[in-house]
Amino acid sequence: MGKIRTKTTKRAARKVVESHYGKLCRDFYLNKRVILDVTVGTSKKLKNKIAGYTTHIMKRLARGPVKGISLKLQEEERERRMDFVPEVSWAVQKVSDGITVDPLTLRMLKKLETGVPKNVRQEREEVVEAKPVRGRGAGGRGGRGAARGGARGGAGRGEARGSGARGASRGGARGASRGRGGDKQ
Repeated sequence: MGKIRTKTTKRAARKVVESHYGKLCRDFYLNKRVILDVTVGTSKKLKNKIAGYTTHIMKRLARGPVKGISLKLQEEERERRMDFVPEVSWAVQKVSDGITVDPLTLRMLKKLETGVPKNVRQEREEVVEAKPVRGRGAGGRGGRGAARGGARGGAGRGEARGSGARGASRGGARGASRGRGGDKQ
């Protein structure tokens, strides 16, 4: 869990970033020197906290815009992004590149009365060889699983626990003779 910064620290750091953005960088020690020169009359501990949060803000600004900080660079970037209009929209570009669908979807499209659009293609089917799973028996535990439940005429061990019919799966006829499972006549 991180340390909680006070409102005073955050407000002062934001103000320093907005007014002295050109002097600051992503290094704590350089930011600390700038803050020592810029701020007046605060304790060393508070200046260190402000320098730390300033460094954090500068790292966030490197990734993208930060809420609560108004920079000319940030505003110009936002305006540039809002004014940008692509020549061909994303959806039109995807359709012109072609749409790949699985075999089932292609069959469903063929059955429709409208037909299949010319830019729809079937994706390539990859043939995957089924490898035999070793070490798994009827019980699903591995090793001697087949000898546990499957050979005695009942369900596997894992299935018997959840079903509630314990005697029927364990011993077959033996459980029925005790009156636990099976049909009584």
